Amino acid sequence: MERIGPRALVVEGGAMRGVFSCGVLDHFLAEDYTPFDSFWGVSAGASNLAAYLARMPGRNRKIYTDYSCRPAFLTPGRFLLGGDLMDLDWMWRITLDELGIDKAVLAADPRPFFLTVTRQDNGQAEYHTPDVEALAETMKASSALPLLYRKGVTLNGATYVDGGVADALPVAEAIRRGARQIMVLRSRPAGYRKSDGRFPALQRHLLRATPGVTDAMLSRARRYNEALALIRQPPPGVEVVEVCPPESFQLKRLTRDAAPLEQGYELGLAAGADAIRRWEALSGGGQSPGPQSRQSDPAPAV
Repeated sequence: MERIGPRALVVEGGAMRGVFSCGVLDHFLAEDYTPFDSFWGVSAGASNLAAYLARMPGRNRKIYTDYSCRPAFLTPGRFLLGGDLMDLDWMWRITLDELGIDKAVLAADPRPFFLTVTRQDNGQAEYHTPDVEALAETMKASSALPLLYRKGVTLNGATYVDGGVADALPVAEAIRRGARQIMVLRSRPAGYRKSDGRFPALQRHLLRATPGVTDAMLSRARRYNEALALIRQPPPGVEVVEVCPPESFQLKRLTRDAAPLEQGYELGLAAGADAIRRWEALSGGGQSPGPQSRQSDPAPAV
């Protein structure tokens, strides 16, 4: 394990609720603000970070408010017939074809970008740092929520599912690797606590072919709430800035109405300014050397 620099940015997933962090990161881009040494993304948060690091403001806003609202993405009828409710293959293909991702800019940034994924055979979290050619498939793996996208994604011979299953808020891993000042972009209001999932017996039945993932899915609430406790009470020497949407933020995981998604994005834009002020107060105004310099070598891909 390679150690990382002291300043980390962690971005939570949450499917359509990720439009909030998309807005925060677009505000950072508008301010040319990138004072971090490492980046940690989960599910939709990983996709948002990819657009941020590629310096493509507005890219993911269009995905949330346009592509994700199209009938091709979510099809209940297909799901009832044994297919995927969420067609990630279509989403990745059409957005890469029509919006692209700036691989040259991504490749030029030496700072490590960790994408959290969950290994299907044992339910354990892994933190991958793929090269630009493997980035899109790794992002898809980090977003492949069991049941909604049934088969998972194969990377280097192993199959992975949504990173939020095993580690929705990888703050502990960032600390373990050396982060001491951490900004966490949430997709839930500050007062949210995850409850145990309903119908555990049904979940076990539906996921019976992947018992490792089953156990991880059924224990998500405990690990999520433990991560929140760590954010609120970090160990000595670690400081955390938590950026949450307001308590009025009521987007659902699969919201498909462009108007509330746009409102969520605007909330993120507004929160971005406050996030910068809070981070500057925490760090004393010090700036990261940015993408042209290097604090430490990236950790190797798992």
